[in-house]
Amino acid sequence: MQTLPSHGEPITDSEPHYDKAKEAKEFDESKAGVKGLVDSGVAKVPRLFIHPPENLRDLSPDTDGAATGLEVPIIDMMGYWDSRRRDVVNDLCRASEMWGFFQIINHGVPVHAMDGMLEAVKQFHEQPEGMKREWYSRDDAKKFRSCSNGDLFRSKAATWKDTIWFDFSRGVLDPEAVPLLCREPVFEYERHIEKLKISLSELLSESLGLDSDYLGDIGCMKSKRMAAHYYPICPEPELTIGTINHSDASFLTLLLQNHHGGLQVRHQNRWIDVSPVPGAILANIGNFMQLVSNDKFKSVEHRVLARQAGPRVSVACFLFPGEMQKSKPYGPIKELLDENNPPMYREISFTDYFGYYLSSGNGLNGESVLPHFRVSESK
Repeated sequence: MQTLPSHGEPITDSEPHYDKAKEAKEFDESKAGVKGLVDSGVAKVPRLFIHPPENLRDLSPDTDGAATGLEVPIIDMMGYWDSRRRDVVNDLCRASEMWGFFQIINHGVPVHAMDGMLEAVKQFHEQPEGMKREWYSRDDAKKFRSCSNGDLFRSKAATWKDTIWFDFSRGVLDPEAVPLLCREPVFEYERHIEKLKISLSELLSESLGLDSDYLGDIGCMKSKRMAAHYYPICPEPELTIGTINHSDASFLTLLLQNHHGGLQVRHQNRWIDVSPVPGAILANIGNFMQLVSNDKFKSVEHRVLARQAGPRVSVACFLFPGEMQKSKPYGPIKELLDENNPPMYREISFTDYFGYYLSSGNGLNGESVLPHFRVSESK
């Protein structure tokens, strides 16, 4: 494969001969991804992946988190269907309001299904380059595809990860469209996640003080897409990043991760490490949930560091409206509003919101797009 020019120094403005578009094109056409760079023996981070200083601030793990008790809440869902339901609802409400992130245990997804999914993703990415090449595509219409840096040509710098996508949003995903290596683990994991999604939809509805079927009835989490990320070992983690700081455009995101850390969440103006908990699934509130809850639930910034340990493997399941609901307007839920709590956002369809998220570039470069839809901003 083609290799890219490398530098061991942060970006400066005095490199007039650097052609990002050309290097991005060469990298993309190699179809080898970041894993291909690592396999080729690169000892330095290629220039394409070196981020500007504003993206590289405070990259070291937060050393104060444990000492100050700042740790992402862990919610035990055991008994949520009967004796402990009120406790679980209260825990979800508190975590969604205060953190926007929480780890759930005893959620009903078997450990073997989670481990099988992570192992399938790892094995796919670690195949010989030639065996992965046929699946590499930037065609978002494909229900299964592999890709490195979905925003490669729009972002300021590339990130240190490769991704495979599973699209369950447009009808049934044909098993034949998925590589045999991943097929059985992916569909088993998806079946369990579908059940968990329904349970969380009911519990989050109750956490908002609504009937348990409210969020389900408005179809806000009807569809899902899975992004299975692979973060190879990085030779110079201080120069790049695995995933830039961002908040999710979804209603809710469910994240499975292996034992290699690197995920951080922004809380009380500091970056807090999200330590992997065996058997847990991470959940985080998305922008659209913050919008419909009228800022009661918070969608917060998070990021993934590049590291010299690894590889990190994660599977993010993004929940958002179904095809029939994407074009309908969503706004702050009327049952949550009164004269002391007026609507903070105007109504917007998910299609229009996500279009702005992508086209503005803000959603891809670490800036929240929610303020654009606030009532005061839209007049």
